Amino acid sequence: MSNVLIVHAHPEPASLTSALKDVAVEKLRADGHAVQVSDLYAMEWKPLADAHDFTERRDPDRLIYVAESKNAYASGFQTADIAAEQDKLLWADAVLFSFPLWWFGMPAILKGWFDRVFAYGFAYGVGEHNEKHWGDRYGEGTLAGRRAMLIVPIGGHLPHYSDRGVNGSIDDVLWPIQHGALFYPGMDVMPPFPVYSADRMDEDGWTEVKTAFKGRLARLFVDDPIPYRAQNGGHYDGKQRLKPELGGGSDGISMHLVREGDPQEVIRGQVRQTRRLAS
Repeated sequence: MSNVLIVHAHPEPASLTSALKDVAVEKLRADGHAVQVSDLYAMEWKPLADAHDFTERRDPDRLIYVAESKNAYASGFQTADIAAEQDKLLWADAVLFSFPLWWFGMPAILKGWFDRVFAYGFAYGVGEHNEKHWGDRYGEGTLAGRRAMLIVPIGGHLPHYSDRGVNGSIDDVLWPIQHGALFYPGMDVMPPFPVYSADRMDEDGWTEVKTAFKGRLARLFVDDPIPYRAQNGGHYDGKQRLKPELGGGSDGISMHLVREGDPQEVIRGQVRQTRRLAS
């Protein structure tokens, strides 16, 4: 069986978000998986990325966070809380992120988790950089081979987050997290599990959601991930722009999804196996 890390960000243990986290723990363990939970509010996680993240400083006079992050990761000068979360990520075969959608993004405490844990040399600044290879990112990287999924209760109605919805499609809203924070260091990103009208749910609605959620968890290691294009897979030119013959005529983020008829992506001599969307 597999190892699953749940990174949970909600201040109320009796919330629907926390209830989904509890369902995930119960279901995954019942299926034989090992589970760890980073409950950020319960841990009183420090969300601020600042000078206190380093036990020793490369430059004690001026804080350049990127440079200090790189030095601390390479030299063992990170604080213990950061290193512990990195160890959990390396242990995990899949990572679930459980949080409510607040102002079109994640709660500040979870953003602070990414800011601090995704250090230089761990989640970015990885791999060879030259004119043809822009580092190991977007499909490659330290976290390659792991799956990730967002569990996102949302106060708004589903039509508001549809393709013509006033809030934008849920894929567009979650793009910075799914593509920018999870696919960037190499994770295979599963379609999210959004729960709409979360603050107006009755018992029948909760039963339906719980059943659907358990089904998704049962297929966590079976279902296809979102077919994002790998940066170094041959679909982007030397300036990291999608080649003009690709993208199916789209000028939105959907151009960055592999489509039927696209050439296979090759990364470091290996064909990237990914589901293709119908054109």
